[in-house]
Amino acid sequence: MQARVDNRVIDRRIAELCEKWMYRNNHSWEVTTNLQPTLEKVFNEGLAANSGGKRLRALLALTAFESYQKSPAPATNGSSKAITQNHKNHTNAVKINNLSQISSTVYNVPDAMLDLACAIEIYQTSALIHDDIIDDSPLRRGRPSAHVALQQENAPDNSGTGLALMLGNMLATASADIAANALKSPELQYADANLHTFLRMQRAVEIGQTLDLGAETISLEQPDELINASLNVFAWKTASYTTIAPLGLGLCAAGMAPEAAHQAAHDIGLPLGIAFQLTDDLLDVIGTSQTTGKPIGGDIREGKHTVLLADALKSSNKAESNKLIGMYRQPNRTDADVRAVLGLFASSGAIDISRKRIHDLWNQAKSAIEKTDIASTSRAELTAACARFIPDKLK
Repeated sequence: MQARVDNRVIDRRIAELCEKWMYRNNHSWEVTTNLQPTLEKVFNEGLAANSGGKRLRALLALTAFESYQKSPAPATNGSSKAITQNHKNHTNAVKINNLSQISSTVYNVPDAMLDLACAIEIYQTSALIHDDIIDDSPLRRGRPSAHVALQQENAPDNSGTGLALMLGNMLATASADIAANALKSPELQYADANLHTFLRMQRAVEIGQTLDLGAETISLEQPDELINASLNVFAWKTASYTTIAPLGLGLCAAGMAPEAAHQAAHDIGLPLGIAFQLTDDLLDVIGTSQTTGKPIGGDIREGKHTVLLADALKSSNKAESNKLIGMYRQPNRTDADVRAVLGLFASSGAIDISRKRIHDLWNQAKSAIEKTDIASTSRAELTAACARFIPDKLK
């Protein structure tokens, strides 16, 4: 059975997988009648929270799989069964042709690989739910965040937070279960290694979120320390599941040896993932509400200690640096404060520094792709997939 896959198909499959996981073994007699509405509300919010998004992670995993699958099978020492099987044409495959968001390339992947890619997206949703709780963000993708949507009437003020915490945990567990089931397929290689990769991805994000909270304690009077800490957080919290894991899972599931897949994913995904987060921070000050989907200067209003802020503090004169520190130490920043900070980001050269840092990291990722053991045409496709993480004007 063949199917043309774009983001809508990925969204639909994610909904199917989540609904199956949530409602599996959920018999009415197992939950007392007066508590069923609460569970139903949480399940429904899980489905809603998983809808939408660019699906960059899933698409990167699918591209990585196809890139290696289409490459000539490497020479082996006589034990090539798994790799040879991997380079056969699969009869139970999914066709992907997302012309508007991917490229004009048509991909062939097994159904199981689609599910594995969806599992990454489901894990992202779990992480975003927890992230919104930590940041006290009221909105996500234009709708109330899970902890806001789940607030119950006639309940303590933090009941929504508690339910959202549990929903995030449920989705994290669901993602691992879905990945494990997908990896049972004989059409995906190195099941054990890939399951460990998926679980290590979760561990890395958990560590990254912990480090992110620790980075908030670094004094603004130590910009170099803040830069180093923030880039370290980006590696753990963002790159781990945004680029490194999707690349590693796709390459390894297609038949690349686990050690080689891990190294290639790290070499490509680490600079790409850090550049992706730096881009997000930069677009917060040079983008538009139409392109970012959120008000410009949101990070400034929230008082986030970004690399951009640290660069500005490091590059400004003493008076400007003190002005920045003073505004960020206030409990809130006014419209005038946001305009002043934006001006200092530009005049200090922090924006240009960020542009160069992103450009250099993108070139590092491209160089790593060229060294990857896949065919040259496949490297071009993989480069195009990675390029979607960074706007052309910043490459």
